[in-house]
Amino acid sequence: MLKLLTVIGARPQIIKAAALSRAIQKSYSEKITEVIVHTGQHYDENMSQVFFDELNIPQPNYNLNVGSGSHGKQTASMIEGIEEILLKEKPNAIVLYGDTNSTLAGAIAASKIQVPVVHIEAGLRSFNKSMPEEINRIMCDHVSTLLFSPTKVGYTNLLAEGFKENNKAPFNFR
Repeated sequence: MLKLLTVIGARPQIIKAAALSRAIQKSYSEKITEVIVHTGQHYDENMSQVFFDELNIPQPNYNLNVGSGSHGKQTASMIEGIEEILLKEKPNAIVLYGDTNSTLAGAIAASKIQVPVVHIEAGLRSFNKSMPEEINRIMCDHVSTLLFSPTKVGYTNLLAEGFKENNKAPFNFR
Protein backbone atom coordinates (compact mmCIF):
# COMPACT_ATOMS: atom_id res chain seq x y z
CA MET A 1 0.00 0.00 0.00
CA LEU A 2 1.37 3.39 -1.04
CA LYS A 3 0.95 6.15 1.55
CA LEU A 4 0.84 9.78 0.42
CA LEU A 5 0.84 12.70 2.81
CA THR A 6 -1.00 15.65 1.24
CA VAL A 7 -0.33 19.09 2.73
CA ILE A 8 -2.88 21.83 2.25
CA GLY A 9 -3.28 25.13 3.99
CA ALA A 10 -4.86 27.71 1.73
CA ARG A 11 -8.05 27.79 -0.31
CA PRO A 12 -6.40 27.18 -3.73
CA GLN A 13 -4.58 24.11 -2.39
CA ILE A 14 -7.78 22.66 -0.95
CA ILE A 15 -9.53 23.05 -4.30
CA LYS A 16 -6.63 21.51 -6.25
CA ALA A 17 -6.15 18.65 -3.80
CA ALA A 18 -9.83 17.74 -4.15
CA ALA A 19 -9.25 16.17 -7.57
CA LEU A 20 -6.46 13.91 -6.34
CA SER A 21 -8.36 12.97 -3.18
CA ARG A 22 -11.47 12.04 -5.20
CA ALA A 23 -9.41 9.98 -7.65
CA ILE A 24 -7.78 8.08 -4.81
CA GLN A 25 -11.15 7.46 -3.12
CA LYS A 26 -12.87 6.40 -6.34
CA SER A 27 -10.24 4.35 -8.16
CA TYR A 28 -7.19 3.71 -5.99
CA SER A 29 -8.37 3.25 -2.40
CA GLU A 30 -7.04 -0.32 -2.34
CA LYS A 31 -3.59 0.83 -3.50
CA ILE A 32 -3.12 4.31 -2.02
CA THR A 33 -3.72 5.68 1.45
CA GLU A 34 -3.90 9.46 1.63
CA VAL A 35 -3.17 11.26 4.87
CA ILE A 36 -4.34 14.88 4.70
CA VAL A 37 -2.59 17.56 6.74
CA HIS A 38 -4.20 20.99 6.96
CA THR A 39 -1.75 23.58 8.23
CA GLY A 40 -4.49 26.05 9.10
CA GLN A 41 -2.92 28.81 7.01
CA HIS A 42 -6.47 29.63 5.90
CA TYR A 43 -8.68 28.88 8.88
CA ASP A 44 -11.83 30.92 8.29
CA GLU A 45 -14.94 28.81 7.60
CA ASN A 46 -15.42 30.45 4.18
CA MET A 47 -11.77 29.99 3.20
CA SER A 48 -11.42 26.39 4.34
CA GLN A 49 -14.21 24.18 5.69
CA VAL A 50 -16.74 25.19 3.05
CA PHE A 51 -14.51 23.62 0.37
CA PHE A 52 -14.18 20.33 2.22
CA ASP A 53 -17.96 20.20 2.50
CA GLU A 54 -18.83 21.28 -1.05
CA LEU A 55 -16.06 19.37 -2.86
CA ASN A 56 -16.61 16.20 -0.82
CA ILE A 57 -13.01 16.01 0.38
CA PRO A 58 -12.22 13.84 3.39
CA GLN A 59 -11.66 15.85 6.55
CA PRO A 60 -7.97 16.34 7.34
CA ASN A 61 -6.33 13.67 9.46
CA TYR A 62 -4.34 16.46 11.09
CA ASN A 63 -4.86 20.21 11.51
CA LEU A 64 -1.90 22.23 12.70
CA ASN A 65 -4.06 25.34 13.32
CA VAL A 66 -1.14 27.71 12.71
CA GLY A 67 -3.35 30.67 11.86
CA SER A 68 -1.90 34.06 11.01
CA GLY A 69 1.53 35.42 11.80
CA SER A 70 4.73 36.56 10.19
CA HIS A 71 6.13 34.43 7.37
CA GLY A 72 8.89 33.16 9.64
CA LYS A 73 6.71 32.31 12.60
CA GLN A 74 3.98 30.73 10.50
CA THR A 75 6.38 28.68 8.37
CA ALA A 76 8.43 27.55 11.39
CA SER A 77 5.30 26.27 13.14
CA MET A 78 4.30 24.39 10.01
CA ILE A 79 7.75 22.83 9.53
CA GLU A 80 7.74 21.59 13.11
CA GLY A 81 4.23 20.14 12.86
CA ILE A 82 4.70 18.56 9.43
CA GLU A 83 8.00 16.96 10.46
CA GLU A 84 6.33 15.33 13.48
CA ILE A 85 3.57 13.95 11.28
CA LEU A 86 6.04 12.70 8.66
CA LEU A 87 8.01 10.85 11.33
CA LYS A 88 4.83 9.35 12.77
CA GLU A 89 3.10 8.42 9.48
CA LYS A 90 6.19 7.41 7.47
CA PRO A 91 4.66 8.16 4.06
CA ASN A 92 6.18 7.10 0.77
CA ALA A 93 5.95 10.71 -0.45
CA ILE A 94 4.56 14.14 0.40
CA VAL A 95 2.33 15.91 -2.13
CA LEU A 96 2.51 19.71 -2.23
CA TYR A 97 0.54 22.22 -4.26
CA GLY A 98 1.38 25.70 -5.42
CA ASP A 99 3.42 28.35 -3.66
CA THR A 100 2.14 29.05 -0.16
CA ASN A 101 3.98 28.95 3.14
CA SER A 102 2.38 25.51 3.62
CA THR A 103 4.09 24.36 0.42
CA LEU A 104 7.47 25.67 1.51
CA ALA A 105 7.12 24.18 5.00
CA GLY A 106 6.22 20.76 3.61
CA ALA A 107 9.13 20.85 1.18
CA ILE A 108 11.65 21.76 3.87
CA ALA A 109 10.35 19.28 6.43
CA ALA A 110 10.22 16.36 3.99
CA SER A 111 13.49 17.01 2.17
CA LYS A 112 15.47 17.22 5.41
CA ILE A 113 14.34 13.74 6.47
CA GLN A 114 14.55 12.25 2.97
CA VAL A 115 10.84 11.88 2.25
CA PRO A 116 10.31 12.26 -1.52
CA VAL A 117 8.59 15.53 -2.45
CA VAL A 118 5.97 15.69 -5.22
CA HIS A 119 5.31 19.27 -6.34
CA ILE A 120 2.15 19.99 -8.29
CA GLU A 121 2.41 23.27 -10.25
CA ALA A 122 6.19 23.12 -10.56
CA GLY A 123 8.06 25.59 -12.72
CA LEU A 124 5.62 28.46 -12.48
CA ARG A 125 7.50 31.72 -12.13
CA SER A 126 6.76 35.43 -11.85
CA PHE A 127 10.48 36.31 -11.91
CA ASN A 128 9.82 38.70 -9.05
CA LYS A 129 11.77 37.57 -6.00
CA SER A 130 10.24 40.31 -3.88
CA MET A 131 7.11 38.12 -3.80
CA PRO A 132 7.19 35.51 -1.00
CA GLU A 133 5.33 33.09 -3.28
CA GLU A 134 8.15 33.21 -5.84
CA ILE A 135 10.68 32.20 -3.19
CA ASN A 136 8.36 29.38 -2.08
CA ARG A 137 8.00 28.10 -5.68
CA ILE A 138 11.72 28.07 -6.37
CA MET A 139 12.69 26.50 -3.05
CA CYS A 140 10.05 23.77 -3.33
CA ASP A 141 10.99 22.88 -6.90
CA HIS A 142 14.66 22.55 -6.04
CA VAL A 143 14.10 19.98 -3.27
CA SER A 144 11.39 18.03 -5.12
CA THR A 145 11.71 14.49 -6.35
CA LEU A 146 8.83 14.62 -8.84
CA LEU A 147 7.83 17.85 -10.57
CA PHE A 148 4.48 18.28 -12.29
CA SER A 149 4.26 21.45 -14.36
CA PRO A 150 0.85 22.52 -15.62
CA THR A 151 2.28 24.44 -18.59
CA LYS A 152 4.97 24.17 -21.23
CA VAL A 153 6.35 27.52 -19.99
CA GLY A 154 6.70 26.05 -16.50
CA TYR A 155 8.53 23.06 -17.94
CA THR A 156 10.84 25.36 -19.89
CA ASN A 157 11.51 27.39 -16.73
CA LEU A 158 12.61 24.22 -14.95
CA LEU A 159 14.99 23.33 -17.78
CA ALA A 160 16.43 26.87 -17.67
CA GLU A 161 17.09 26.38 -13.93
CA GLY A 162 19.15 23.27 -14.58
CA PHE A 163 16.64 20.46 -14.32
CA LYS A 164 17.32 17.65 -16.79
CA GLU A 165 14.87 16.70 -19.49
CA ASN A 166 13.65 13.11 -19.19
CA ASN A 167 15.63 12.52 -16.01
CA LYS A 168 15.27 8.84 -15.23
CA ALA A 169 16.37 9.14 -11.60
CA PRO A 170 14.57 6.49 -9.56
CA PHE A 171 11.74 7.48 -7.29
CA ASN A 172 12.40 5.77 -3.97
CA PHE A 173 9.13 4.44 -2.54
CA ARG A 174 10.72 3.50 0.78
